[in-house]
Amino acid sequence: MDMHVTVEVVDVVTPAVFDEVYDYFSVIDNRFSTFKKTSEITKINEGKIKKRDYSSDMKTVLMLSDQTKKQTNGYFEIERRGILDPSGLVKGWAIWNAANLLKRRGCHNFYVDAGGDIQTSGVNGRGKPWTVGIRNPFNTKEIVKVIATGNLGVATSGTYERGNHVYNPKTNTPVTDIVSLTVVGPNVYEADRFATAAFAMGKPGIQFIEHLDGFEGYMIDTKGVATCTSDFEKFVVSV
Repeated sequence: MDMHVTVEVVDVVTPAVFDEVYDYFSVIDNRFSTFKKTSEITKINEGKIKKRDYSSDMKTVLMLSDQTKKQTNGYFEIERRGILDPSGLVKGWAIWNAANLLKRRGCHNFYVDAGGDIQTSGVNGRGKPWTVGIRNPFNTKEIVKVIATGNLGVATSGTYERGNHVYNPKTNTPVTDIVSLTVVGPNVYEADRFATAAFAMGKPGIQFIEHLDGFEGYMIDTKGVATCTSDFEKFVVSV
């Protein structure tokens, strides 16, 4: 899905564990990447695969996408102009599945980052909680906030890397009033899908996150003004 994947495990594990995780991401990429002509999602969009022949992963992701659409009053929408693109959910879902794979292999302290969306567990190599930096969307070499994540998921939707690729499905126009929205949630799957939907709402999206139990958010608008949910600061650490 055109993304880099980083996995760090503090526990003692065999190289086979890393191979298994990266093999899993390769399978997901080959199934859901809209960039690949041979992927299952591309073949579905081209009408080459009927619904009854969808893979179990595809059926699950489409079901979760429909569920998320209902939970966000239609702001999470994977279909545009007849083309399906579930990447706004599938990335976080895949990271969460990879994290659970690591747990089944006996890993307790690890970090999984795919395309800037992150799941952490336990502590880092120094025995301290994992920290995640939020980039300045106007200068991606600068970190504007550092948050301690513990066993949480972090996902960011933004325009600073891929341009205006998130659309408001109500108006069918790109979102232009914000440039970055980061969500901290109970896991990266939940954080990712709600970050995508909240970004599609534009500035009101931060209020949507405010009213979600167990979630906090940090939004930056096109003027560089940041707005955060009421309890977001509890995650912020000094560096």
